[in-house]
Amino acid sequence: MNGSSSGLVNGLSSHEKVAILDAGAQYGKVIDRKVRELCVESEILPLDTPAFTLKEKGYSAIIISGGPNSVYAEDAPMYDPTIFRCGLPVLGICYGMQMLNKEFSGSVERKSVREDGQFTISVDTTCALFKGLKPEQDVLLTHGDSISKVGQSLKAVGHSGNIVAAIANEKQKLYGVQFHPEVDLTEHGLQMLRNFLFNIALCKADYTMKSRETECIDYIKDTVGGHKVLMLVSGGVDSTVCAALLHKALDEDQVIAVHIDNGFMRKKESQRVEESLRNIGLKLRVVNAAHTFYSGCTTLPMCRSDPNSRKRKTKTLTTTSDPEEKRRIIGDTFMRVANEVIEELDLKPEEVYLGQGTLRPDLIESASELASNRADAIKTHHNDTDLVRELRLQGRVVEPLKDFHKDEVRCIGNDLGLPAELVQRHPFPGPGLAIRVICADEPFMDRGFAETSIILKIIADFSNAVKKPHALLNRIRDSTSDQEQDLLTRISATEELTATLLPIKTVGVQGDCRTYSYIAALSSDREPDWENLMTLAKIIPRICHNINRVVYAFGGQIQHPVQEVTPTFLTDGVLSTLRQADYLAHQVLRETGCVAKVSQMPVVLIPIHFDRDPIDSQPSCQRSIVIRTFITADFMTGIPATPGKQIPKEVVFKIARQVLTVPGISRVLYDLTAKPPGTTEWE
Repeated sequence: MNGSSSGLVNGLSSHEKVAILDAGAQYGKVIDRKVRELCVESEILPLDTPAFTLKEKGYSAIIISGGPNSVYAEDAPMYDPTIFRCGLPVLGICYGMQMLNKEFSGSVERKSVREDGQFTISVDTTCALFKGLKPEQDVLLTHGDSISKVGQSLKAVGHSGNIVAAIANEKQKLYGVQFHPEVDLTEHGLQMLRNFLFNIALCKADYTMKSRETECIDYIKDTVGGHKVLMLVSGGVDSTVCAALLHKALDEDQVIAVHIDNGFMRKKESQRVEESLRNIGLKLRVVNAAHTFYSGCTTLPMCRSDPNSRKRKTKTLTTTSDPEEKRRIIGDTFMRVANEVIEELDLKPEEVYLGQGTLRPDLIESASELASNRADAIKTHHNDTDLVRELRLQGRVVEPLKDFHKDEVRCIGNDLGLPAELVQRHPFPGPGLAIRVICADEPFMDRGFAETSIILKIIADFSNAVKKPHALLNRIRDSTSDQEQDLLTRISATEELTATLLPIKTVGVQGDCRTYSYIAALSSDREPDWENLMTLAKIIPRICHNINRVVYAFGGQIQHPVQEVTPTFLTDGVLSTLRQADYLAHQVLRETGCVAKVSQMPVVLIPIHFDRDPIDSQPSCQRSIVIRTFITADFMTGIPATPGKQIPKEVVFKIARQVLTVPGISRVLYDLTAKPPGTTEWE
């Protein structure tokens, strides 16, 4: 019995097809999805697919995805340069644009400026790609390399300040964009793709999708046959929809639904999961495995970049601070507990399939080959560890949702008739609160810490700083446009902000690569202008490449530098503090009717004790809480909710006040970071 998808795709007959050449982008599969939404069939192929193969198989156009590499690097991925001269229309996205420019004798280089987030660019609306659009467009940029010289026979048709944001050769139907038209943060990206597919490549919109539900059920029946499936159910929409599909596709005695309480659930979470799933007819087996997880460990390669290197045993989960190791331990412990359940039921492991509600973003961020063979690993999802990948190779994993994104899964849930309260629930990660505790036993302060702290102070006081010469002032000027410098001058003259670098790290995604970087905390003695704070949150990571997250700290200006941490691990006391803070924050969200205003609201505990005067030698013993409101459609990109715009200010302030009632909390912070450069979760 083979556990693969048997070649099933979201469509039926043969149509005109667009080739998507995969250069390793985090958003490669999103391109595929957006093209299919426009009723054009697409296929993701390796970047080095020869041009003659594309012509021979009758592809109508080529889209080249972004990627984490540099086109000028020695280890840059190989490709066939004749794809740009084979007569097919080409759209190069991000890395794909730089490939196009390089092939026409242009140059690309790493500049001091990075762009990671949503920015406004100017475009030439006479260019066919931008037909029907306004000259200024809000787009998602995520890159460190930029075009320094436009290639021969190409012309610049878009700019982000002084940076080339789009190029074209209209005669040869060659187009390149530095931004990502496939994601929601590029507000008119779908229109740009529509222009390319229909006005430039002359494709026909004749590709229709099969019923999502029917396709998933066919896949399940074909994969599972007469075997049993152990379905791990967290209570979130992904695993619930997956369980419902299995329940519909298979006989009742084939599906073993199990909820594993790993000890990192939210307050009363397991009880709610059990009740809600039993209400829709799912027989659920609940396993309390908290102790197993707390004492869990696993083996990992000595060298992270070489999975075949000698193995080492990790520390136990409750003494581990590394976020990637925490995820690996949790994922592998889930598998061990699942096997124990199989043994208790007197079943043979080799005859039982594992059911998972894995989504496309999970696989992309884990750098699974099911999503891309070139993408950089941002974080290991608990449903895509080495043990799970081994089971996949054995054909023993059933994942009917692996080609879908969150919003599509909710559509399936609605089609299945699941209650709205289940379908619209905010996502809660499988590892639970374990990845919402930033563990540390010592501060992280590398050799760039002091310099970055100074740059932050210059940014916060930019209107005065420009009057006094400083060596680091040029770095800010080199990394920002004239318009952004004007914004910094205006904001710093009116806001009276303090900017503090925190000696801890969080996971982010910048330039299609994983980053593990600092957090900048802004603070003020008066209520800030939230739009100004959001602007600073975009500009700061652009200047300081070792910062991937910006927060606002309630409670007045931070007077003292933070250079120590409160030792923090996954202990009962730490988890109880976070559990209560999470409960109070979400209670306010529910009582004020604001749950639907955000897609998710992670509540994160960090090991930072503010407002300690170093002269007093007061030990660091308190911790702080971060509120991460997040708005997104597909969880590949997203923005924070701006107080006073997407969420009422009074709700945000009430959340902060309520969380501060939890003993041991120093301050409450509000995450201002979009994705990218920050990920949805902090770990």
